Amino acid sequence: MRNMPEQGAQLQDWLAFIEHQHPSAIAMGLGRVREVAGRLGLERPAAQVITVAGTNGKGSTVAFIEAIARAGGWTVGAYTSPHLLRYNERVRIGGEDASDEALGEAFAAVEAVRGGTPLTYFEYGTLAALWLFQRSRLDLAVLEVGLGGRLDAVNLVDADVAVITTVDIDHTDWLGSDRESIGREKAGIARAWKPLVLGEVDPPSSVLRHAYAIGANAIRLGSDFFHEPVDASHWRWREVGAELLLPAPQLSAPAQRGNAATAIAALRALPQPPSDAAFAPGVAAASLPGRLQRFERDGIEVVVDVAHNPQAARELGAWLAAHPAAGATAVVFAALADKDAATMVAALGSGVARWHLAGLEDAARGQGVDAFAARLAGTVADAGSRDAGVADALRRAVAEAVPGDRVLVFGSFHTAAAAITTMRSGR
Repeated sequence: MRNMPEQGAQLQDWLAFIEHQHPSAIAMGLGRVREVAGRLGLERPAAQVITVAGTNGKGSTVAFIEAIARAGGWTVGAYTSPHLLRYNERVRIGGEDASDEALGEAFAAVEAVRGGTPLTYFEYGTLAALWLFQRSRLDLAVLEVGLGGRLDAVNLVDADVAVITTVDIDHTDWLGSDRESIGREKAGIARAWKPLVLGEVDPPSSVLRHAYAIGANAIRLGSDFFHEPVDASHWRWREVGAELLLPAPQLSAPAQRGNAATAIAALRALPQPPSDAAFAPGVAAASLPGRLQRFERDGIEVVVDVAHNPQAARELGAWLAAHPAAGATAVVFAALADKDAATMVAALGSGVARWHLAGLEDAARGQGVDAFAARLAGTVADAGSRDAGVADALRRAVAEAVPGDRVLVFGSFHTAAAAITTMRSGR
């Protein structure tokens, strides 16, 4: 067990400390975090709160909500996970990442009242974010669920509006093996007689049953709100009696217009929504690294995406089909050991010329490249090259490409972070 960092300690010292204060990386349940939150004096983190759960699209939906609310002149706090490059990305206030000093002060405040209660890394981070938000006089707090919903630390807060973006198969060890079980867990963020915005046309029946049972007002994409293209650079959001003409989002994956539409529905469902004038500039301003993020190297396009489960890989495959490269497409792929990697490979279709497999040995739930390749035996990726890490695989892929080719990197947040760092370094 590590000793508590001293006053003035670096953020990395705090992160190393909190990583070792619970025997498990993931421990579902609200009992521990609720007990410490009470001692910390946590109340409402903002005047209004939106909580966002879902298998995919959570981060993008949070980014749209945050950008639109800020375009309306609101002071917004956003709590997201995981981060790509720096822990500070997880806590944003007024559009800025929290500083090392602010996070250290927040962790110290949590530790001062924790006593003997063990907290996971995520629980520490959630309490620290809520402590910072409560002190910042926010108009809106947007809280992204880490895992599931019902037993996630974020569910400590009663949201004015709950959002479930999508429900698909992921994290089966904790949430269940089918959409109905997983949907039941995610629906736990809904509150009685409050709006529950659903960002997919056909949500699991377990979600709808739970909403009905507690009296939550389910607001469904495809039933209660809609989005449709207008032309190459505009689209329309509409509900009964209202519509908005909006610019195409910077975030360009096929699912992003649906994420933006869901964000708009969530904001309009608040007790005090922003003005209609905020929606167009907010949609245009929203951005998020690692979502089809593009780089160029000597005429070769490198695209980095955090897609890390089959549903996200299918969206990525749809984007590849709709946006073919001028030349060949190569893929650098590295996934965590608990992911359905073979299905992710199949989701990209037949348009991939070369596969480059990489290991993630330094990541939690990571694996070496040989173990990873063994799991892909019999797939089209089986014949791909193998490198110990993402950086080496990416350098190999770029070296083998010619101008007009595309290199796509995906498989996990760790994969995307390594690729972004490599491309920014110029090496």
